[in-house]
Order: sequence, then C-alpha cells, then structure tokens
Amino acid sequence: MNNEFTFAIKRTRFDEDYCPAENTRTTTNFANLARGRNRQENLRNTLSMIDNRFNALAHWDNPEGDRYRLELEIISVEMTMEDPQADHSLPLIELLKTTIVDQKTKARIEGIVGNNFSSYVRDYDFSVLLLGHNKGQPDFSIPEHFGDLHGKLFKAFVNSSAYKAHFAKAPVICLSVSSSRTYRRTDNQHPVLGVEYQQDAYSLTDEYFKKMGLTVRYFMPPDSVAPLAFYFAGDLLEDYSPLELISTISTMDTFQKIYRPEIYNANSSAGKAYRPSLEHQDYSLTRIVYDREERSRLAIEQGKFAEEHFIKPYQAVLEQWSSQCAL
Repeated sequence: MNNEFTFAIKRTRFDEDYCPAENTRTTTNFANLARGRNRQENLRNTLSMIDNRFNALAHWDNPEGDRYRLELEIISVEMTMEDPQADHSLPLIELLKTTIVDQKTKARIEGIVGNNFSSYVRDYDFSVLLLGHNKGQPDFSIPEHFGDLHGKLFKAFVNSSAYKAHFAKAPVICLSVSSSRTYRRTDNQHPVLGVEYQQDAYSLTDEYFKKMGLTVRYFMPPDSVAPLAFYFAGDLLEDYSPLELISTISTMDTFQKIYRPEIYNANSSAGKAYRPSLEHQDYSLTRIVYDREERSRLAIEQGKFAEEHFIKPYQAVLEQWSSQCAL
C-alpha cells in the first residue's frame, strides 16, 4: 500500500516558548495561540489549564492536585512521493502527542498520539472541494468519492514503518461535537471518559473519519459541560489506560473551551437530549486570545495550497495509487 509514498515524522515541543516555524500549518490551533503580542501568556495559561484539568481528573493519590503535568509535542508528518516530478516532501498531517510526567515518582508515561488533528488535504476537501461543489446549488450535496484519498493517505501513514517506529498504539483524535446533530445521553458511564452520548445520525465529519479507519464515540467527562467526539481504531475503553485517556481529555477539553466557548465553556451542562450551538449566548470566555475568524480564512488558503501543490500536480499518480487501495 505504501509503494509510492514514504513518511517522515518531525517532533516539536509545544510549550510556552513555542514559536511556529515558517512551514507550520497556520490553521493549526496551537499555531493560532502562539502568535501575536500575548503569545507567551496565551501558551502559559493554556498549559496551566491543561495541567489543572489533568490533576482534577487524576485525583487518586493526588491530595494536593499537583502530582502530574503534561508535556505536549507537535507531530508533523511529511510525505515523499517516489515520482520524478516530486523533488521535495509534502506536508501532510499534524497531530499532538502527550507525555505524562509523574512528579511524585519522576516517571515519564507515554500518552496518546492524535488529540488535535490538522491536514492540508482535509482543508482542501472541506474548504475548497466541498464549497465549490455546492456553490450556487439550491440543495447541499457531497461530491462523489469525497474523503476517499484522504482516508487512504491517513491509513497508509498509520500502517507505515515510520508510524510504528515512533508510536506503540493507534491514534485517538478528539474533536468538538457537530452543531448539526442531536446527542442523547445513555446509561453507560465510564469512570474517566464520563457519560456516553449517542447521536441521531452520523455527521459529515463522522463519515469522513470513518474513511480514515476511525470509529466515533461521544463522552462527556466528569465536570465537563458537553460531550467530546473521540475517533479511534480498536477499543477506546480497553486499549488505553486511565492516565492516557485523561491526557487526551485534559488537552482537548482545554482547547475546546478556548475554541468553542459557546459549547464547552457554557454556564449550563448538556441535558439528556443535546444539540450544540455556536449561537449559544450563556457562556464564559477564557483569558486566552484565539482568532476563530482568521482560522476559517486560513483553512481556505491552505486548502488552495494543497490543491495547487499536491492535488493538481500529482493527480494522475494519486488516482493510480488510490485505485490500488481499498478503503
């Protein structure tokens, strides 16, 4: 499956001194937080929120609420094509990797890779292809084979020798729930993930991630006000330890409070039947500066970058490779 593509992984520490490199995808949430006059304060406050959330969830044998801290790395994935036209590697995906530091025992515990998810091809699919397909159309529709290439590229990466050399477990990606769906509380409750919700129908994002080989479940962790969407391969509840799951919850719950305060920093908790809305007015703001409008604009720009530098130049190679792969 990987005959024409090879993958390279670069790790960048995400801390209060983080500064995005010139080739960093500017739509990534961490890059957005790390720009501007308040960049260092933004990062310091974000990391403090993550650590506080982690210790609140990992409360056993932790009487002072300060036993753990999280270290975060940005995982940047570049792909090289074995094609004479491709004289350089192409940026493909960025993820976050967590490492748990037990300050009592001095142990360093592997966390989860995934968490945040950012992709040039995904930006192209949603911000260029999908918008162009529906421009001027009275009814919304989805292009044929939407997400097929991206799904195959993601699975090729996860199955690659590069991924397996760096990571022992499959990724878990944690995103906001969809404002186009209704979620209903179930009787299932996990001690770390919290109360499980089920949706009335899969969203477009759910279907897109399904093509990446990932299943979705929705849980509202303790002391959260809205469920999170967890995308995973395998068994989410059995394949990861409580501390691993907490590392993802604390990281992404914090990010969502910053990015989607109308949903995740609301002043009231989700009920038995819950439909999230970015129009909700009863919420609190964090002290962290985040430019959501800029991120939406840049998603279109970077989707066009993917189209210009990847989709169009290598269309024949990609179609031939894709035709040989099963989703």
